[in-house]
Amino acid sequence: MNRGLILGVIAMAAIVVAANILVQFLFGNWLTWGAFTYPFTFLVTDVMNRVYGAKAARRVVLAGFAVGILCSFIGTQIMGEFGPLVTLRIALGSGTAFLIAQLLDVSVFNRFRDSAWWRAPLASTLVGSSVDTAIFFTIAFSASLSFIEPVNDVSWAGEILPMIGFGPLVPLWVSLAAADWLVKLSLALVALVPFRLIVGRMVARVA
Repeated sequence: MNRGLILGVIAMAAIVVAANILVQFLFGNWLTWGAFTYPFTFLVTDVMNRVYGAKAARRVVLAGFAVGILCSFIGTQIMGEFGPLVTLRIALGSGTAFLIAQLLDVSVFNRFRDSAWWRAPLASTLVGSSVDTAIFFTIAFSASLSFIEPVNDVSWAGEILPMIGFGPLVPLWVSLAAADWLVKLSLALVALVPFRLIVGRMVARVA
């Protein structure tokens, strides 16, 4: 594995670890600090894809997935005020969402690889982020999937409230998902700047 890929694996692992830690801390009523770090996993995947290709990007994704599983396992062993910091549903939702969304990101990126430089990272991140949010919050908090972990009471997530405080009445978890999704969409645009800069430098070094 060359130096660039090693740096990609390290970057992915660092972001996954940081997101798993920061998700424990609230930012306002609808978000955690982890929502602002996790989306950059898509930046790492897209940079690796652009510079080294889809196969290398998938290797970095699998490394991030392994780190995420380890973090989830550790979280299940740490007891918080209301039980383990990471429940089975959260661990399952997180791992499933990460793997599917990141691999989808790689595929969408390849579809637009030969388009304008910004189209592939933007399209792939928007699609991947949307799928990630939908899968994670549905598995982790939807009442329809309570059979996954019957002993885990997530009824609080089903409380009916205005979406993000002012929209139509929806379960609380839908508001949490919507807020998370909006952050991911915003960061998808912001990440185009470091994507352009990092890819430029890495391509120059590879050449």
